[in-house]
Amino acid sequence: MGTVGYSVGEAMTYPGDDSTAARLAGWAREHELGAVVDKLENLRYELDPPRVGGSPPSEALARMRATAPTVPVLNREVPLRSPMRPPVTPALPGEGVWRVLSAPHGEPVVQGTYVRPDSDHTSYQAAIAWISGKKARFELHPGLREPGGTFSVPPTIPRGSRTGLLATWNGGFKVTDGGSRGGFYLNGETAGRLREGAASEVFYKDGSIRIGQWGRDMGMTPDVVGVRQCLGLMVDHGEVVPDIDVDSKWGATDQSRMFVERSGVGVTAQGDVIMVVGQALTARTLAELMRQAGAVRAMPLDMNRAWPSFMSYDPTRDPANPKPTNILDFENPPERYYNQATRDFVAVYAR
Repeated sequence: MGTVGYSVGEAMTYPGDDSTAARLAGWAREHELGAVVDKLENLRYELDPPRVGGSPPSEALARMRATAPTVPVLNREVPLRSPMRPPVTPALPGEGVWRVLSAPHGEPVVQGTYVRPDSDHTSYQAAIAWISGKKARFELHPGLREPGGTFSVPPTIPRGSRTGLLATWNGGFKVTDGGSRGGFYLNGETAGRLREGAASEVFYKDGSIRIGQWGRDMGMTPDVVGVRQCLGLMVDHGEVVPDIDVDSKWGATDQSRMFVERSGVGVTAQGDVIMVVGQALTARTLAELMRQAGAVRAMPLDMNRAWPSFMSYDPTRDPANPKPTNILDFENPPERYYNQATRDFVAVYAR
C-alpha cells in the first residue's frame, strides 16, 4: 500500500498542467492497467455520448466568423489559401475560410480555419491549421515523462527561446507503454524502437520536416535530428488508407470509431504542413479532414481531451515572449508548452 501510494502521489505532483484524470490515467497505463483505462473510457462514452445535431455554441460560432486578420499582413509572398469546402453544407458564416494565425515579416505563414466535422455532429468543431514549409522551421521536443529517456532538448520552450515562435502541436500515442507502435529519436538518443513502416514525423538539421512511412519515404541519414513515430499513415498518396475502419490499427478496440477529441498531422505535395484537432472525430473523419485540407500523407497523433493541442503565437506586445492562443479549447491552457510539458511536442519558428 505504501509503495502504491508513493507511486500515485508522485504521479499527482509532477510538474506540468495535466489534470487529475489525465495523471491517474497516465499512471495506470504506465503500470500495465491500460485495459482498465480503456474500459472506463468506453463506459464514460456510453453514458455520455457526443450530441447529435444542433449548432455550435455562440462562442464557437463567433470564432468561426472571425476571419479578419488579427495580426498585420504586409505582403503576400505567401498567399491566403482558397476556402476549404466544409464537410457539412450549407456552410456557416466563416466556415472553411482561412484566416491568419501568425504572420512573421508580414507573411501569413500560419493560417487556420474551422469546420463542423460531419453532418451528424453539427454542434462540434474541428480546426485545421496550415503552415508554410518554406517559411517555417520545425523542432521536436521531448516531454518530462514521455517518451522517457534523457535528452539534451528541454521539455518546454523556456524564456530566451521564444523569439520567432509561431506554433506548437502535441505528440502522439505513448512510446513508454508501446501504444505508439514506434519510437522517438532526438539528437542521437532513442526512446523505444524506430519501426519500419511506422508513420513518422522526421526533423532535419535545416529545420525542415517530412511526414511519411519510415523506411519507405525516409530513413536515418546524417541530417536527421529527430523522429517521432505513431501508428501508421492515415492518408497515403493523397487518399485515405483502405483500412481506416480497422479498429485495432488506430488504438484500443472500438475507440477508432468513437467520436472523441483527436489530432493528426500531414504534409501537402508542396511540403507544407496540415495539422487537425477536433472535438468529435473518428479515425475516418480525422483522415478525411486532413485529406480535404490538402495532405498527401498524414498520420494520427494523440486523442482524448487531455492531449490534442494546437497553439499559435502573437509577438505584437512582446516578441521575446509571444502570446499563445489555443486554436480550440481543450483541457490544457495555451501556455502549456511554456511550462514543463509531460509529453513530447513540436515547436514551429519563423525562418
